[in-house]
Amino acid sequence: MKTKFNWKKKTAVYIGRFQPFHNGHKRMFMKILNKDTQVVFLVMDSQHVGNKNPFSYRYVTSRIRNSLKDYKGQFLIIKIPVVSRVVYGRKVGYKINKLSLPKKIEKISATSIRKDLRL
Repeated sequence: MKTKFNWKKKTAVYIGRFQPFHNGHKRMFMKILNKDTQVVFLVMDSQHVGNKNPFSYRYVTSRIRNSLKDYKGQFLIIKIPVVSRVVYGRKVGYKINKLSLPKKIEKISATSIRKDLRL
């Protein structure tokens, strides 16, 4: 049976460039699932913005889908423009949280990965 994303369930939002999507991002996704049943990835279409975003939106989303193939129905990917700020008004019923991962995972750097790929 194919699991479908449920638009009525409480959902976490995970925003980023994911240039590229790596194991640190995956670990963050898994940590988010400890509290929430599903995640919406808001993926910035940031290819060629600045000098550090070599990957297309299509490539980034394919890496996310491949990496999270065992979590079908627990995430959705939405394309967004390059974000400069995230703002909200009065109390609107959701929280903004910074999640921490073990230092070994937090040291994973997309910048280093891009260098290793010689991009």
